[in-house]
Amino acid sequence: MDIAAAIIDLLGQRAASASLCPSEVARALRPEPGDWRPLMQPVREAAAALARENRIVITRKNATLDPDDPGPGPVRLRRGPGFP
Repeated sequence: MDIAAAIIDLLGQRAASASLCPSEVARALRPEPGDWRPLMQPVREAAAALARENRIVITRKNATLDPDDPGPGPVRLRRGPGFP
């Protein structure tokens, strides 16, 4: 299971200005009901690695977050300047 590839794939299926919730990635990887929650931390870690490479950005509302310290609360994933 390549979580980073799933993030890139899901973002690539959307408009360039669109975003996605990390839970959408987890649910896409584990579509069985109730089975996706354990993937949330690995999805956030993969998103942070992609953000460090400038392939995506992690946001809350309209603010770009530090991938190493996004703080608590919901986040969104968007295409970054180095998006494939």
